[in-house]
Amino acid sequence: MKLRISNGRVIDPSQNLDAVVDLFVEDHRIVAIGEAPSGFDDCEVVDVEGKWVLPGLVDTAVALREPGYSQKGTIASEGRAAVSGGVTTLICPPNTKPIVDTPAVAALIQDKADDAGMANVFPIGALTQGLQGEQLSNMVALTDAGCVALSNHGHDIASNRVLSRALEYAATHDLLVVFHSDDSSLSEGGCAHEGMMSTMHGLAGIPETAETIALMRDLLLVEKSGVRAHFARLSCAKSVEMIANAKAAGLDVTCDVALHNLLLTDEVLKEFDGQFHVIPPLRSENDRLTLIEGLKTGVINAICSDHQPHEKMAKVAPFAATEPGMANVEVLLPLALRLMDEGDLSLDQLLTALTYGPAACFGLEAGSLAVGSFADFVIFDSTDRWLWDHPTRKSKGLNSGFTGEQMTGRVVQTFISGQRVYTLS
Repeated sequence: MKLRISNGRVIDPSQNLDAVVDLFVEDHRIVAIGEAPSGFDDCEVVDVEGKWVLPGLVDTAVALREPGYSQKGTIASEGRAAVSGGVTTLICPPNTKPIVDTPAVAALIQDKADDAGMANVFPIGALTQGLQGEQLSNMVALTDAGCVALSNHGHDIASNRVLSRALEYAATHDLLVVFHSDDSSLSEGGCAHEGMMSTMHGLAGIPETAETIALMRDLLLVEKSGVRAHFARLSCAKSVEMIANAKAAGLDVTCDVALHNLLLTDEVLKEFDGQFHVIPPLRSENDRLTLIEGLKTGVINAICSDHQPHEKMAKVAPFAATEPGMANVEVLLPLALRLMDEGDLSLDQLLTALTYGPAACFGLEAGSLAVGSFADFVIFDSTDRWLWDHPTRKSKGLNSGFTGEQMTGRVVQTFISGQRVYTLS
């Protein structure tokens, strides 16, 4: 099929492109921008005048919940939510049931994603068997089965010897390791940022040192092993400084931040609403501003949704007893644009962190509209104002601190490899 996406404002930070031009698609790839190549006289024309044409978003943290937790979400439901939000490529964590510690589970996830026909799905494999932090997984086999990285995903590896051996093995085979830096001896039992708000509300706090102490250990072992490393969901100012120093020292490290940590602070705890229970927690205004500065300077490479869908009952409890996480993948773009509206980030900085920035972290061919790239793109109405409420949601998870809010900007069509996979009804 040949497509001509006509009259749209094509914005692609990967090639410093922002212009009203036509986009041409053939055989699943972008074949031209601007002037039509030969043979496009009888192509299908999609007129998107007044709309933005963007690279498909790349999200480094989308929990699909399947296999094992289908009451929270499925690969089909969360893939549908993703493409409705313009996310065409997503990376999912290994903490399913069973754990993604065998090639069979990795293959199952990808097969189900192919059957669903929604977003491109790339699993992360478990760094240790069962995420237990004791025996190393078969990392090479997991990578051969399609895993784009290895991680223990928030499960502490208490033994520095085990972690060191895992990183040395990964470095030998040039495998990417994803860290969720957390010292469980400091964070265990906590549910909120340790500060005035948690003290006022009687909530057990998680100090910044739970992240920074673990991060320092992880960085030292990364330096020792030479492994390629990605640090997921930074939450505090000191962490940004430490990653900046590591990059300046030549370490091969990248990192991301969850969108809600850029938009919210622990001030929301005064509402005592379990929808704002997330891990790592929402921290101080200084932390939020430093995370934004980290994106401006390129220290932080990507913004993710940290999409974690839950069933209703998971959030119907006192704050500390609720399950942590928000489900925001379908409003990732309009929420992120608030950072531009408030003057925190430019459109180029924002889209970079949502497209080719995260793609580069994981070595994926995604997040770009350059000629030759896969035709994964989004048609976005930047002026549409709409209410994001339960009837409009695609995810099985209804847990979000942003539910019921007015959104500005909406995805109207999503294409993957030139095939339309979502149209706003």
